[in-house]
Amino acid sequence: MAYNFIKKEISSLKYIFPKPLKEGDEIRIIAPSDSLKRVGGYKANLGSKHKLEKMGFKVTFGDHINECDVANSSPIKSRVSDLHAAFKDKKVKAILSVIGGFTSNELLPYIDYDLIKHNPKIICGFSDFTALANAITVKTGLITFYGPAYASLKMSGKVGTYQDSYFKKMLTTPQNLTLHASKYWQSGPWYEENANLSLHDNSWKIYNHGIVEGRTVGGNFDTFGLLMGTNYQPELSNNIILFEFSEGQDWSEMSRHLAAILQASTNPKALLIGRFPVESNMSEEKLFYVLNKFPILKQIPVMYDVNFGHAQPIFTIPIGGIVTIDTHKEEIIVHKILK
Repeated sequence: MAYNFIKKEISSLKYIFPKPLKEGDEIRIIAPSDSLKRVGGYKANLGSKHKLEKMGFKVTFGDHINECDVANSSPIKSRVSDLHAAFKDKKVKAILSVIGGFTSNELLPYIDYDLIKHNPKIICGFSDFTALANAITVKTGLITFYGPAYASLKMSGKVGTYQDSYFKKMLTTPQNLTLHASKYWQSGPWYEENANLSLHDNSWKIYNHGIVEGRTVGGNFDTFGLLMGTNYQPELSNNIILFEFSEGQDWSEMSRHLAAILQASTNPKALLIGRFPVESNMSEEKLFYVLNKFPILKQIPVMYDVNFGHAQPIFTIPIGGIVTIDTHKEEIIVHKILK
């Protein structure tokens, strides 16, 4: 049976605010990119399930999240089916991606965006989820969330506490929420039982000062680049750009990605750069070498080593939501994005 190739355009974008989660609400876990099996399967991730239940939520799973092909993903039809089922189910109040991967952009032409628009709810993830989050916001106006995936919620210790706190606050609090830097950061295989991880003192750092308000777009820029020039690319001008790298990207790739983004944006409002994982070999000297190439970055607020991306811990931040960046206070104020 063939899946439908849906071509539906949204003529004018009106932003949709999802409802906040409350105790007893159901969260559906789906795998829009890599399978649950890729991260160890059901038992290996029980820590995440138990944590969500301790927060007061019910956890259910998509029918196809354990399907796993040669690329650790599953057929497009299966992934779209689970996404549609989660939005159709009135009992489901939020949707959480299993993990990232490489294939979420494959789904975009087959998604029923009218279904999502008429059944808005929280959807959250990070990394490869960037493509899905930005596309949903572009096509429906639904504010989506860049934050922990299901598998990463099992992270424990001091970094896990920071991540859990902002995850729950962001998805349950209808009022403004102010984000601050975590006290510590780490980078490495936190998911391995005997991993030797070191905590480092953390702070957000400033390349160029300023205070600005705007809507957020972006995420992981290896993935975000897949949207450029497509019908799913968000407007970059007059928006706040989120920019982060994964472990598989070397620091030298940043310049070309950033150049493409800035060439597509006549007036970016601010640039927030997520902390780089150690595998990317980024240093402050290298970062400034890249940033100094672009005169516009001397005219807008630019903050780096911010808590989102592929170093731990990460906060949860909306895509399409309005935030205020204040580099002097080193804080991000997320304006009311739940109603």
